[in-house]
Amino acid sequence: MTMMPTRAVILAAGFGSRLRPFTDLRPKPLVEVNGTPILHNALRNLDAIGVTEVTIVVGYRKDAIEYACGSQFGNLQINYVESNVFDRTGSAYSLWLARDTLISGDCYLLEGDVFFEEQALRELARCPAPNAAAVAPFDAAMEGSAVILSDEGLISEVRLKQTAESLLVPGPALFKTMNLLRFSATALRGVIVPVLNDMIGSGATKAYTEELLGHLIDRHGLQLAAVRCDELRWYEIDSADDLRIAEGIFAEERGLQLRVAH
Repeated sequence: MTMMPTRAVILAAGFGSRLRPFTDLRPKPLVEVNGTPILHNALRNLDAIGVTEVTIVVGYRKDAIEYACGSQFGNLQINYVESNVFDRTGSAYSLWLARDTLISGDCYLLEGDVFFEEQALRELARCPAPNAAAVAPFDAAMEGSAVILSDEGLISEVRLKQTAESLLVPGPALFKTMNLLRFSATALRGVIVPVLNDMIGSGATKAYTEELLGHLIDRHGLQLAAVRCDELRWYEIDSADDLRIAEGIFAEERGLQLRVAH
C-alpha cells in the first residue's frame, strides 16, 4: 500500500499577467472563484485528506499570500519559500526552490492556479502507483500542455502548446494534466531533485514544470501513472475567460451551500 504524503508543495510565485486586471493588486492564487480564493480551496482540500505541512513558493505580492494564509491554515502548518526572481524564471525554478521539502519525503505538488474539488486529491491518493498525476480529457476550451497515455495508463509523452486545433489532428487522445501530482520520496531523491539541480545549474531557469515532467519521462524513465478524473470538477485559471468558466463549473456547489445555510 502506498503511504499517503503528509507534505505538499504549492507553486504560487508568478505574475498572472494574463489574468489582469484581477492580478494588478493581488497575486493570481488569491483571485476568487465564487468568493473563494484559489489558494484557500487548495489548502482546504489538502487539509481534508490529511496533509499536515505545506510549503508555498511565493514571489509576486508575497505579503498578500502570507497574510491570507498565515502560518497555520486549519490543521496545516504553512511554510514559505520566496523567489526574488519570479519575474524572469519559470515554474521549474520555483519547484527547485522548494527542494528541501521535496527531499524530505513523499509529497503532493500543486500549481497555485487550479481550482478543483477535494475528490481529485482523493483519487490521486488512492492510486497504487508510487508516482501519479491527475488528468482529464483535453477539450476545445483548453490550451497549454497536454499528455498522451500509454496502454498501461502511464503518461508516455508531454506535448507543449496544445490548442483546440490539436484535437483535430488524427492520433492518440489528448489529456490535460490538472497540475495535481503525487511523488514518492524515492523518485524525488533519486531522480526529480537531481534533474532539477542539473537543469537550474545549466541555466534553464525559465523552464516550466511540464517541460521537467516531459524530460523526466523521456530521458530518465520516470513512470508517472495517469489518474483519470474525467467526471470531476476542476479548472486551471490563466485568463479572465478561464475564471468565468471556473465560476460556472462551481456555481452549482455554491448554490447548494447557500441553500443549506438558509
